[in-house]
Amino acid sequence: MIAHPTFEEGEQSTFELVVAGRELDNGDVAVMMVEAGGTEKSFTFYADGAPKVTEEVIASGLEASKQFIKESIKLQRQLVASVIATRGPIEPLKYTPVLDYSEELFAAVEASATTKLQPAIRIALKSDRNAAIDDATAQTVAELAGTADAPGTFAGQEKQIKEAVRSLTKKLVRKRVIDEGIRIDGRGPADLRPISAEVGLIPTAHGTGLFQRGETQVLNVLTMAMPKMNQMIDSITPETSKRYMHDYNMAPWANGETGRVGTPKRREIGHGALAERALFPVVPSQEEFAYTLRLVSEVLSSNGSTSMASVCASSLSLMDAGVPIVAPVAGIAMGLIFDQGKYTALTDILGAEDAFGDMDFKVAGTADAVTALQLDTKIEGIPSDVLAKALQQAKDARLKILDVMNSAISAPRATVNESAPKIVTFTIPLDKVGEVIGPKGKVINTIQQETGAEINVSDDGATGIITIGSPDNSKVEDAKSRILAIVDPPTAELGAVYTGRVVNTAAFGAFVNILPGRDGLVHISKLGNGQRVARVEDVLNIGDEVQVRVDDIDDRGKVSLSLIGPDGEVIKGSGGGSAGAQTDRGDRGPRPRSNDRGDRNDRPRSNDRGDRGGRGDRNDRGPRNDRGGRNDRNDRPRSNDRPRSNDRDGSSAPSDAVSVSFEEEFDRDLRNDLGDLG
Repeated sequence: MIAHPTFEEGEQSTFELVVAGRELDNGDVAVMMVEAGGTEKSFTFYADGAPKVTEEVIASGLEASKQFIKESIKLQRQLVASVIATRGPIEPLKYTPVLDYSEELFAAVEASATTKLQPAIRIALKSDRNAAIDDATAQTVAELAGTADAPGTFAGQEKQIKEAVRSLTKKLVRKRVIDEGIRIDGRGPADLRPISAEVGLIPTAHGTGLFQRGETQVLNVLTMAMPKMNQMIDSITPETSKRYMHDYNMAPWANGETGRVGTPKRREIGHGALAERALFPVVPSQEEFAYTLRLVSEVLSSNGSTSMASVCASSLSLMDAGVPIVAPVAGIAMGLIFDQGKYTALTDILGAEDAFGDMDFKVAGTADAVTALQLDTKIEGIPSDVLAKALQQAKDARLKILDVMNSAISAPRATVNESAPKIVTFTIPLDKVGEVIGPKGKVINTIQQETGAEINVSDDGATGIITIGSPDNSKVEDAKSRILAIVDPPTAELGAVYTGRVVNTAAFGAFVNILPGRDGLVHISKLGNGQRVARVEDVLNIGDEVQVRVDDIDDRGKVSLSLIGPDGEVIKGSGGGSAGAQTDRGDRGPRPRSNDRGDRNDRPRSNDRGDRGGRGDRNDRGPRNDRGGRNDRNDRPRSNDRPRSNDRDGSSAPSDAVSVSFEEEFDRDLRNDLGDLG
């Protein structure tokens, strides 16, 4: 046991216990409040051999906490002493006690109302019992206060009479339990009310559970979503997000009342948090089960411990949805009456027993471990043996409730509900995350649009985490296969024909995606079908679907493609781009080599070529940049791009032969467009 643990120590524990108490005159500590619950890793530690937190362990933990409470109280007293020593005595706060009624009035109420209340407190149904008590109260008020025409002994004290009747009701209820061992609805101290459990009530919901115990009835509805729907938390704790959320709602009509339904109040928030804490240790981590989970408990009828009914309904709903919880969880509310020196623990308390008792504690857990506990007392303290007995009594009731729940559904369904999104999570190398997302999200958005699946990409600093979800499992698998193909792209086959889509264009050609994660280049010189192509966009545009053949795959994996025409044949090359068609030289004979053209000194020099016209002064010709940069010259036709004629009169015929070096053309044009990439 670690007192005052840090956040890090809390994360490595199996159970967290918060205890408040006060020191009695005899030196003992009276426990006044307890808030406790398991941690996210509780059952992981249990599986690794850590001892499970049972009722006995909690009782010993409460006892051990008393010494730390004493130490804190000692520090408080030292602080008070130091303040008195430096600033003088502390003046006690003055107040005037106000009593709800006088002893004389209570005696009169007791004499008048006891016979009226005795049959009323034996009525089991809440609404009928309340009506009978209201009728007895009205008769007592009329008898003691009288009317305006005939004032009674306590005229004008109607409010005090009603408070006295309430106190008398409490006294009679407690006396019956202590003396006869019979409670308001006729049960014994350890008896449960009738229990029922159902699942799958709302077909369109991802998971539903209905739990009823006596007049208390709660419907829980579960919604599952992608991890990006985790709730963001901005607080002073290290917790920044929450993926398991439980909300609790109870409208006034659940108590048979009228009233405004507005935002959740303190009670609703507290009950929701308690039920959330009870299920939290058995919910799988997001790494094991990627969904974000939100449960909403709607109280349909209330008569005692709707928070523990919410625990049971939540457990049913989770299993109905196919969430692989470690084990079902049930909760029970316990009460305690201390009178005439005798302690009596009550199982499954009613609302009235909660109000009239001396302690209210709620225990939730699986069949063999406690997951949450909340305890409040109205008396000075509870002996350890009494608390241990009450905890064991709560466990007996919890096991009976679990049996009923197991008859409705004994384990989580094998698959999630048909209406729920199907989610898969897998990891990829961190350096592949950028490829999956693409520039400005282009790749991942395209996959989402084409498959209809929702994709979430994150990382843990070491690997990329991909989460894919959709109600249609085929869409999930389609998106997954596309992403895996990007991470480990398939290899194209030489000579194979593929149907692909143009994904990018450049001055030197079009890039076509032929396989997931695999693009190839159709060079501009292969687009013209014998005609010169000035621009790639004159033939192909981004998004066009085309058929191509794999012509070459170099040692670096670059794929050279040829376009397939409508007739199923490869389109012939052209003179477009930086490589053109070479026509037949005809019978011009071999071109004389440089050494056959005479000595260079015998050739006429430039200044012997005659008058070339007034070119003006060189300084008047403008900067060289105006005449096209060096890079612009690459767009000019080269000598080997110009068609050659077979005779001097200009007649020509295009040749079918095309001489193209894909590797050289690709590298040269890439350098011209993008510079030297190394």
